[in-house]
Amino acid sequence: MPTNWPGAIARKPQSEAGRSSTTAYLLVDGFSMMAFVAATEPLRIANRIAGETLYRWQLVSASGAEVTASNGMRVLVDARLEEITGSVRLAVCSGFLDESSPSRAVLTRLRALDGAGAVLGGIDTGCFALAEAGLLDGQTVTLHWESLPAFRERYPLVHAVESLYEIGSRRFSCAGGMAATDMALAGLAREHGPDLADAVAEQLIHDRARDPASRQRLSIVKRLGIHNAALVRAIALMETHLEPPLSLALLAQRVGRSPRQLQRLFETELHTTPQAWYRDLRLDHARLLVEATDRPLAEIALAAGFSSATAFSRAFRNRFGQAPSGLRRH
Repeated sequence: MPTNWPGAIARKPQSEAGRSSTTAYLLVDGFSMMAFVAATEPLRIANRIAGETLYRWQLVSASGAEVTASNGMRVLVDARLEEITGSVRLAVCSGFLDESSPSRAVLTRLRALDGAGAVLGGIDTGCFALAEAGLLDGQTVTLHWESLPAFRERYPLVHAVESLYEIGSRRFSCAGGMAATDMALAGLAREHGPDLADAVAEQLIHDRARDPASRQRLSIVKRLGIHNAALVRAIALMETHLEPPLSLALLAQRVGRSPRQLQRLFETELHTTPQAWYRDLRLDHARLLVEATDRPLAEIALAAGFSSATAFSRAFRNRFGQAPSGLRRH
């Protein structure tokens, strides 16, 4: 590359930077195209800026057949999973609420790769496959916030957090979407220096490197356009205490208001009651559990703060237009 090319940077010598790195992406039907592209484009741009092949990638499916992304696009792959051997780096790419168990052959192969020293990771909901294979016990991982409740329910031995990405010695994960770019930039900075990572971010018009511990969702202030500190705190408490829910009296006490004052805040700022707001949050949480876990409906109803399965079913139908049993996967 010409040294006067805009964005040209001083790189580590090849002996320092190491050989080119290859990542195999195991694409699962319904995988998030957005997250996949966000993970791979920074690598392509890094190669272009550096003027050499620092990174390679290989697309893989369980059978070697083409895979359909969540947006309906069909993607050809380079190999089937059985052909991936040795101490490779492999990322499992899946999509929204895709927590279905992989085949026994896939799980066996993932365990074999781990035994061979592979570095394994998940993009978006990819950690479900790794956890099902028993490869994440005791590890800290992340995945898309909508899938966290179901994941925590199914794999209690895994420490699942709501961060953008997590990078360990032999495990990595990200929440999907643009968090995949944040993870890729962090890897670039660590492997080839911050100058290259900054140059790639500039090409992506990605103006700031987000800390891995940053929350996935917008702040309550930005999401709802509210600024009252007590109201923001009350909603935050509701979102983090869904099972079991807190009483109105305890919520009010924790934010330094009386129940009546808290009631007025919700009515004035959000045109609803705290009870109705909390109920809807709990129903949204319950819907994720209904769709993505095998937890009994009666148990979900009690955990969501409903006195009976009948009351839960009625409230669920009023909010979503169908009974919870209608959403359950068979």
